[in-house]
Amino acid sequence: MGFTPGQILTLTVSDVAFGGEGVARLDDFVVFVPFVLPGEVVEAEVVEEKKRFARARLLRIIQTSKDRVTPACRYFGVCGGCQYQHMAYEAQLELKRKQVADIFARIGGLDPGVVAPAVPCPQPYGYRNRIMIRSQWDKFKQGLNLGFIRADCRLVVDIEECKIAEPALNQQLREVRAHPPPKGGLKVVLRIPPEGWEVPPDSFFQNNFFLLPGMVREVRERLRDSGSRHLIDVYCGVGFFGIELARDVEHLVGIEYDRMAIRAARANAAARGLANAEFLAGTAEELVPQVLDRFPPKETTLLLDPPRKGCQPVLLEVLRQTSPHQLLYISCHPATMARDLNILCTDNVFEVVRVTPLDMFPQTAHVECVADLRRSTATAPSATPGGAFQPAHDQR
Repeated sequence: MGFTPGQILTLTVSDVAFGGEGVARLDDFVVFVPFVLPGEVVEAEVVEEKKRFARARLLRIIQTSKDRVTPACRYFGVCGGCQYQHMAYEAQLELKRKQVADIFARIGGLDPGVVAPAVPCPQPYGYRNRIMIRSQWDKFKQGLNLGFIRADCRLVVDIEECKIAEPALNQQLREVRAHPPPKGGLKVVLRIPPEGWEVPPDSFFQNNFFLLPGMVREVRERLRDSGSRHLIDVYCGVGFFGIELARDVEHLVGIEYDRMAIRAARANAAARGLANAEFLAGTAEELVPQVLDRFPPKETTLLLDPPRKGCQPVLLEVLRQTSPHQLLYISCHPATMARDLNILCTDNVFEVVRVTPLDMFPQTAHVECVADLRRSTATAPSATPGGAFQPAHDQR
């Protein structure tokens, strides 16, 4: 296109891409601009040009969207933690639903109509129970910056409060600022532990307590709708989802590679008096085939909550070959989720019944999704009953 850094453009924003950047086009050439809304006309300065697209910095808004609101945070636009504080909350929800539907159609080859409306968070600000503060020496002010990575570079922006963090975390932040790390380059994790749950320091737990009951409700409704009697919770962590659902099934088996998390999961189950649950330490690829062999496929649900990179190909192939009745896939990364679902649904082995986005991360470009997959009756293997439930002797 021939843009040069510093060039001023007048752009009409047509969309907002997943990740938060606005999309504008000039003669079919895409220009990405942050902190804008669909329908807005803006003036922007080119900061980078690639072969197929350019990036620009917002200078001023010529025509404003009706969905634009005043950000609650004074650092918004500089801090890279939030992307959508300038957008009315209802508009955020609809945008995330549309983005998930677009990703599922483009990457997953799936019907976008299976994507339900996004479930709102009861508290769109002050919801995060975990944040990571970075420290960086600022040679100009001769002191430490304590905060988050900037939106426009890898430097740290100094912050005194985070509007999306729970008030107790902001109190912890004030204490860190009063007693800062000895040097730059160190990270400080601030966390509010979940009440009634044992969670080792490095183990994962959902960072939004306010919408977490809504996520459990969605997963429970999908599980009950399937009629499954057995639940295998893969990547179970400290056992949260499996334990919450244990009384909805006859048997629960949790699988997790992190041995400290498995010990916590056993303690969490014991604290709730669950007699139908066991937790195994090992890789999903190693243990899922063994556990699946114990239960009838027509009566079994697998709950998958993998890391952001998604499931290993060997596990996806195991699921395609064994075809349990239902898969409940939870992910905060729609693109890897869509990729994995595309593999699972190839040749009609599984079909996606419903995808529910949940806004676990208001004001940001992130979104959590729960997908309900069912075994296709056309390709289902003949059901052979698994063995009776026996607690594993090797508790590792």
